[in-house]
Amino acid sequence: MPTRLLPTTVVGSYPQPDWLVDRAMLSKSVPRTRMQAMWRLPLEHLEAAQDDATVVAIRDMERAGIDIVTDGEIRRESYSNRFATALDGVDADNPAIITARTGQQTPVPRVVGNLRRSRPVELRDMEFLRKNTDRAAKITLPGPFTMSQQAKDEHYKDDEALAMAFAEAVNAEAHDLQRAGADVIQLDEPWVRNNPELARRHAVKAINRALEGITVPTVVHLCFGYAAVVPGSTKPAGYSFLAELADSAAEQISIEAAQPRLDLGVLKDLSGKKIMLGVLDLGDPEIESVAIVAERIRNGLKHVPAERLVVAPDCGMKYMPRATAFGKLKAMCDAAAKVRQEISG
Repeated sequence: MPTRLLPTTVVGSYPQPDWLVDRAMLSKSVPRTRMQAMWRLPLEHLEAAQDDATVVAIRDMERAGIDIVTDGEIRRESYSNRFATALDGVDADNPAIITARTGQQTPVPRVVGNLRRSRPVELRDMEFLRKNTDRAAKITLPGPFTMSQQAKDEHYKDDEALAMAFAEAVNAEAHDLQRAGADVIQLDEPWVRNNPELARRHAVKAINRALEGITVPTVVHLCFGYAAVVPGSTKPAGYSFLAELADSAAEQISIEAAQPRLDLGVLKDLSGKKIMLGVLDLGDPEIESVAIVAERIRNGLKHVPAERLVVAPDCGMKYMPRATAFGKLKAMCDAAAKVRQEISG
């Protein structure tokens, strides 16, 4: 793990190459069920192609100067569906349809039996990442509360029981990932802010169960949605569920702050945690200047001491052009170096 102040990382995903995925299809949704048609290569060549694209993502992060890299989530159709649909008790082939208040219909997996992780899902991903970088390596898992909100429960008929069953599966996976060399394990829990009332009942309990026994640094990531899918103008200026995470077992809390122009005063409620602060606006197609990103880092330092601040983009970079993603990461790493030098004098 990096020991210097203001270490840099990514939230998780990095752009998948056009030769690997149909980006037009990808841009339409964040799939909950499997979307095999998104992949451009036949199954017999897909894993090798994903490996090659993963190496490209890792090298881009290293060239940009990222201290804690990921595998770019290159093998995933979305941040959550690959893990959620791999569990026993989930019927992803015959999805339910959930209609949002906007009228948008989304296919979601159906929980039809006891949830059980009968095999590792991301273990090979972590082993591949560990073999291909000598930097600190982070891997992400979908959070149990979020997965419980992205499925149709036809078995447990109880919100908490469903979330806790997902938590047990996540915990088993996290232990395998830690043994495989993960330096950091992150849970993505964006849905705690979508349903804060329910989250207050059992989300932290589920998160703590998912992280039970994990000894490497852990992160819980919250965001308002991918910039490509959720415009910045619709994002609130504050989180409806954040202070509650002070009671979570996670060492770090990751928040999106640049695009929604978040009031960083909310961080006072998390004084016991490290903060992974989003300082890149992924809704802006322009690559920010080093000066702009440095000022966002300085704003964070008004509320969080440098020893507790980790520098990151707002959210995953999956939906961006790769050249833009790399340019933004480079600006972020250069800005962190600039502020780091100012602090150390």
